[in-house]
Amino acid sequence: MKPILISACLLGVSCRYDGLSKPIDENVIRALQKRYHLIPICPEVMGGLPTPRIPAEVGCDRRVKRSDGIDVTENYKKGAMEALRLARLFGCDTAILKERSPSCGKGRIYDGTFTKTLTDADGITADLLRKNGICVVGESEIEKLLSST
Repeated sequence: MKPILISACLLGVSCRYDGLSKPIDENVIRALQKRYHLIPICPEVMGGLPTPRIPAEVGCDRRVKRSDGIDVTENYKKGAMEALRLARLFGCDTAILKERSPSCGKGRIYDGTFTKTLTDADGITADLLRKNGICVVGESEIEKLLSST
């Protein structure tokens, strides 16, 4: 089976900033497991952040700040590097990541103002993975991924 990275919160692991998860449908998980060896990751946790944690967003300067103003960019960069290391270790060329996350978001993330405003950008991990040749898929694109394999 082909290895693929996947955000752990999409598999039901309670690792999101709020201590919860955002699991995808069990039928979708089973369909993925038939085609892929799932490698769960949470770059924020791998970067040393606790669960739960204060919400953070990526600003236009690509710095990641918590809602209380504390800069956690280095944690996000560390977690992204760890995700890339795992992708390379397991030979993953694709990652399914949680959309809108400051770490995993693909294409649209919150803009750093904490006003629920989305902007066109990738999260820190999604950006690093894509720059290193790994195809990044958001959870809303899983059905498309499954139908193409």
